[in-house]
Amino acid sequence: MKQGDDNPTALDLPMVTPLPDGTRKYFDICAEKLGLVPNVLKAYAFDIDKLNAFTNLYNDIMLADSGLSKLEREMIAVTVSSINRCWYCQVAHGAAVRELSGDPTLGEALVMNWRVASLTARQRAMLEFAEILTTASSKIEETDRQTLRDAGFTDRDIWDIASVTGFFNMTNRVASATAMVPNPEYHGAHR
Repeated sequence: MKQGDDNPTALDLPMVTPLPDGTRKYFDICAEKLGLVPNVLKAYAFDIDKLNAFTNLYNDIMLADSGLSKLEREMIAVTVSSINRCWYCQVAHGAAVRELSGDPTLGEALVMNWRVASLTARQRAMLEFAEILTTASSKIEETDRQTLRDAGFTDRDIWDIASVTGFFNMTNRVASATAMVPNPEYHGAHR
């Protein structure tokens, strides 16, 4: 099987056919809301249990109630993905940052180098923590957590920053290992 629209990775792991009704409905909701079914979902659809585990964790970390806004969580996703050079996530979540912020410059800056972006002190502290956690997690100290508290984050928010950062460090590695390609629609979205 060649890599392409129906196979978004370099691995020969085709989607289950036919998709279970619940999965088909979920894909239809994605297509309706996003205008596409994200390739990451198609990639995981070779094993519906793995797809469900992935989507449940993603939905909890990225969409559930949190002291972090959806934009802040997407900013972390892009920053971590940029550090890890994850092509799929830089493109897909860069588009989400552009959409949520209404600022195409912010999405591009985060993809290239989050430090050049026009950020609030809160956002800067959050992304600094995400960077340290991504590049040298064993070096996190109480002073790093206190910096987040001083920027206005609660301990629950710190948990959520760590969870988003950890999730994207994992998914970046899976996407990179499988040569996952972003949906073409993401490239021009929200510019």
